[in-house]
Amino acid sequence: MPQQSSQPGGDAHRVVMLVDDGSNPFELGVATELFGLRRPEIDRRWYDFTLCAAAPDTVMHAGLFTLTGVPGLHAAEGADTLVVPNRPDPHIPPAPAVVDVVQRAAARGARLVSFCTGTFTLAAAGVLDGRRATTHWRWTELFAARHPRVLLHPDVLFVDDGDVLTAAGSAAALDLGLHLIRRDHGAEIANTVSRRLVFAAHRDGGQRQFIPQPLPAVPDTSLAPLLDWARGRLHQPLSVTDLATHAAVSPATLHRRFHTELGTTPLAWLTSQRINLACRLLEAGEPRLDTVARASGLGTSANLRTQIRRHTGLTPSAYRGRFTTTPPPHQRQRTAGIGAPEPIEAEQV
Repeated sequence: MPQQSSQPGGDAHRVVMLVDDGSNPFELGVATELFGLRRPEIDRRWYDFTLCAAAPDTVMHAGLFTLTGVPGLHAAEGADTLVVPNRPDPHIPPAPAVVDVVQRAAARGARLVSFCTGTFTLAAAGVLDGRRATTHWRWTELFAARHPRVLLHPDVLFVDDGDVLTAAGSAAALDLGLHLIRRDHGAEIANTVSRRLVFAAHRDGGQRQFIPQPLPAVPDTSLAPLLDWARGRLHQPLSVTDLATHAAVSPATLHRRFHTELGTTPLAWLTSQRINLACRLLEAGEPRLDTVARASGLGTSANLRTQIRRHTGLTPSAYRGRFTTTPPPHQRQRTAGIGAPEPIEAEQV
């Protein structure tokens, strides 16, 4: 059954997930968990979430169960974000009525999101032509042959192309969903949700879908202590060599362990952690870009601007203006992220 936001105030962002015969229950659960559950620990209006389906009774993947009482496709007409789940068999085209719903949503400017092989549905609707997208690695060759006008990125977790976002697989749907929450509500709120999920707060979309190397017969000691150590020193000029030295391994071994455990490189992980910290400082209302850059280890305000824009699509000042929940600087005294209280300075944009 659909779940509606019950918080008072203005209209919430409306997320509608389209379910179809054969849809994956995991991806349905991802959307419900991220966008449909009430979040009393978050003091702000959450999403208004509902489902829609082409038929009154919808049989989920492998006939595990049947959804009943789901609103019809008309429920998608007011969606601010429309989520399209996997196609159980990408060789079979989506129903014309489903394609029509996607096309109408695109025409009115709704945000479109696909999980796994749902990319095939978006492509069938023509909304991916000339745009970047990804899909599950098993189906990349079929997708590329069938939809040559789509700029397919076959080996990443998800792709954010502005108002159209695509996730590679079921687990990557969680990464993309948290990325959407980060875009809509900021890094701190996304971290709060990920903690409740007991899930990694941030895996960048550019990480690989799967790790081709087999796991070692005797697994290495977890990277967790090293990651905790590094997170506490992001303001320092840490290098991959510094990380390797602290872990008492060679840089080559450290790279292998990062690929095995995290699916990324030490430098990419370090950069993502610094950007996440910079976003949290901006959300806290810090007005000085040089302070944010220094406290997060991004070095200069110029590099900070580049990294924040690359990962959020916003300038630092625009990001702070959208997500800060603290009083304006003139109403409080700010404390530098890595030092004693400093006088307020105007931000250099």
